[in-house]
Amino acid sequence: MKRTRFPGRPKLTRDAERLGRLAVSLSEAGSRLEDRFWESRIAELVVRLLEAGDEAALESTLDRLWGSSPRGYDRLVDIVEAHTESGTLEHRGVDYDVLMIAAPVLTWSRFAIPAAHIPAGDMKSLRAHLQGHVLARTARLSLADFLFSPDQLPRGYGNTLRFARRLWAGAVEGRDVTMGSQELPDTQRFLADTRYLLAGVAVPRGGAIFRWQEDDGSRAQALGQWQTQAGPSLQTALRGCAFELVGPDAYYSAWRQADRLSRPYSLRSAADYVRSTLEVPPAGLRAVVAPFHDQQLEEYRIAFTLKEKGEVTYGVVWPLLGAEDEDSDALKSIESILRECGIADILELEHPFPLEYCDDCGAPLFPSPDGEAVHAEMPESSASVPTHLH
Repeated sequence: MKRTRFPGRPKLTRDAERLGRLAVSLSEAGSRLEDRFWESRIAELVVRLLEAGDEAALESTLDRLWGSSPRGYDRLVDIVEAHTESGTLEHRGVDYDVLMIAAPVLTWSRFAIPAAHIPAGDMKSLRAHLQGHVLARTARLSLADFLFSPDQLPRGYGNTLRFARRLWAGAVEGRDVTMGSQELPDTQRFLADTRYLLAGVAVPRGGAIFRWQEDDGSRAQALGQWQTQAGPSLQTALRGCAFELVGPDAYYSAWRQADRLSRPYSLRSAADYVRSTLEVPPAGLRAVVAPFHDQQLEEYRIAFTLKEKGEVTYGVVWPLLGAEDEDSDALKSIESILRECGIADILELEHPFPLEYCDDCGAPLFPSPDGEAVHAEMPESSASVPTHLH
């Protein structure tokens, strides 16, 4: 997945060196025909490395390209992701295009957000809504029977490909994938977080995968129907939670879309939570916003205090994504959302803070009105909840 990288200079293997050269050549191509030439050679090498489990060669090449050829990095990571989340499969004499998709769910709760198996009845309904509103008419579907937290998703390209193959096999065979109780790690507790439905889709080679690829379909209509119809099927699995559905899409695309949408969702949820927990109107709150750096600007952190008081009661992290930097509109977006929530007292600190966390509990530290990085602490009389939003 595309993410912030810091260029290093580890020694590259011969395959990694060749992969880097091919990616740079692709980034410099001047025609679609030349694109195809380089893409086919990159794809052949990427598939061989994935099959061999040599993920280190892929990662070291991407790390080197991040600093030396950003365009080469983008072209290569697109190909690696494509061959991780999609492929072809033959079943009973029929060739299929196969794809792993994700349907993210943004959620928050005062209680623990479940990451658990989906009841059989709800699985049946979710499958029907995916087939009826999101997928093309000829698509076959395999749905994993679990709501995954971010830290339960497959780690790395190799693990993602192996899990995708389980889903693809289920799709062509017409069966869902049952997750074993010991397969997944425990998840951390956050007030706001994302949950993921994962599925495999198979269509006859060259056919449409999604409803909006068909002549009488549209992406907006598919998303609207999914959000309206599928929501009730998740209420049992997400009991005690408020949630919003993000449109299903190819695995990496849906993941990035959820990352983008989770930032404003978490900020709005935090403002609502702090207001209701402290029993004050939005006008009685103040937000303190500051940039936090490592080797470069990594994120903004937003602290909530009672107006005219200095104690930080809650905090939210707004990470920068992709190519965002100091020149992005992140600050404007944060301020706009806070004002939409009714918080007009916004203090923006300009000096950079180090990317610090609590030594005892590992929670991020947040900016105080006095310009110090401090622990967020709700008053003892408040309900016991996590210390910050994910």
